[in-house]
Amino acid sequence: MDHERLFSYGTLQTESVQLSTFGRRLPGGPDALVGYRLRMIKIEDQEFVATSGAEYHRTLEFTGSASDFVEGTVLSVTQSELEQADAYEPTGYERIVVKLRSGTEAWVYLNSAAIN
Repeated sequence: MDHERLFSYGTLQTESVQLSTFGRRLPGGPDALVGYRLRMIKIEDQEFVATSGAEYHRTLEFTGSASDFVEGTVLSVTQSELEQADAYEPTGYERIVVKLRSGTEAWVYLNSAAIN
């Protein structure tokens, strides 16, 4: 079974969200995304708010500065679980590939407005 890497800096790191979304606790380890910082945004997707319990969500903002970084967890997921994560994320988020501080390539979710 092929595994994908998914970098989470938010709710997907929590056991309760993993269990409700994937039906299991995901293996993973700490890493960081360099050149980004966090900012809070209000989630308009009410289904996500109900599932996650979070009305505000942290999103990544690209700065390009080596002194900015966001710590999180690299999760090992199957292709099917990656698709479940796509369905879990709120409207307006896109999944892109990034290179983490460790050199690992992983998927991460960004608010579409933060990509432009």
